[in-house]
Amino acid sequence: MLRRHSGDRPWWIGYLDTGASDIVFWDAPKTTLCCGWNYVLVRAGPQQAASWRPADSQYDWKSTELPELMFPADRSWLVSTLWDDDWTCVGSPTALIADMLQDPQLARRARRVTADQDVTPPEMRQRCAP
Repeated sequence: MLRRHSGDRPWWIGYLDTGASDIVFWDAPKTTLCCGWNYVLVRAGPQQAASWRPADSQYDWKSTELPELMFPADRSWLVSTLWDDDWTCVGSPTALIADMLQDPQLARRARRVTADQDVTPPEMRQRCAP
């Protein structure tokens, strides 16, 4: 679905350095993003996002292979999952959200929120307050 909504544009994929997860490129420079989290950002594509971190990685306690951050070069959508959350945030055009809400596997776990709605859990708001 994400591939369909990004066309042939390259992606940026980011691996969050928690010390307990596989960041794939251990020697790569890191970029600090929201709340001081360090990521390894790599320009790649959907094939690499789905395969560079094996699901059975010894470092990944969630057994997920997807990067914690993914977005196409034009920044038309963004998918972000923090290591200690059990949910994923998707920011995107209405068409991608509509497709997710209609998908048989995603729809039962997805909900639409508005841009002005704060969906951040209270404990995260406290950790990230300026």
